[in-house]
Amino acid sequence: MTQFNEYLTSEVVEDYADGIIPRREALRRLGLLGIAAGVALPLLAACDAAGQEGTTTTPTPSAAGGSPAGPAPLPTESISFDGPEGRTLLGAWAAADDPGGAVLVVHENRGLTDHIRSVAGRLAASSYSTLAIDLLSEEGGTGSFADEGEVSAALNNVPDGRFVADMKAGIDELERRTPEAKVGAVGFCFGGGMVWTLLASGEPRLAAAAPFYGPLPDGADFAGSPNAAVLGVYGEQDERVNASRDAAKLALEKAGLTHEVVTFPGAGHGFFNDTGQRYNPTAAASVYEQLTAWFGSHLG
Repeated sequence: MTQFNEYLTSEVVEDYADGIIPRREALRRLGLLGIAAGVALPLLAACDAAGQEGTTTTPTPSAAGGSPAGPAPLPTESISFDGPEGRTLLGAWAAADDPGGAVLVVHENRGLTDHIRSVAGRLAASSYSTLAIDLLSEEGGTGSFADEGEVSAALNNVPDGRFVADMKAGIDELERRTPEAKVGAVGFCFGGGMVWTLLASGEPRLAAAAPFYGPLPDGADFAGSPNAAVLGVYGEQDERVNASRDAAKLALEKAGLTHEVVTFPGAGHGFFNDTGQRYNPTAAASVYEQLTAWFGSHLG
């Protein structure tokens, strides 16, 4: 099991443990990820034995979703652009009226959803021209899949290296559309891990990055991204992802990058997603202010 396969698997198990998906759906999603029943059943049984099934990590009213943090979003436009090796990439583009920077948005394991499009629109309303990339472009885009389980399984099957190549092409497109702007990146959950991975790949064009509660790649070395000021975002209740938080701090310090790592009290995994059951409006509003202030300091 690769690191990101393990992460995608743990996402399903955690959703089951938190009562977000039922047992049958958890088994289906694990099967799509290539996890055999002989492995999947004990994983879910461990949740049952711990008394976790049916609980929620973030109490009501946060669990019900709510009003999004930040300003009303500007419109987004579905676009296609040139990718590596002659491939065509898909994304959602939101142009700021007077851009103070350009931002690449990297989606969760749910793909390029309306929520992620709204994040791009909100950042554009906050003066950052934004491209939300679809990392399943080669498969026809997120919209070509029937549901979240199939999207996650498709992401699991992407060949090594393609995510980084596509994100770098996204930066190319941002530079083409906003040639005078500095470039930043923000990603959520799986996308947070992708932003960490982009930093570890060596990307000197990044002036700022904000991985939200994403897994840190094994042996991450950020020396190849010397210009990036990194805001690492975590939720206090997100024990699974928080296990790599100290390693992220050490890697940032070793690379000598400007950085801040913040953990939001009472917040769980995915707390910024206003369409999800773990949405925490207080933490989401606070982190949006910190995110735009961070971009303002390092992209302006």
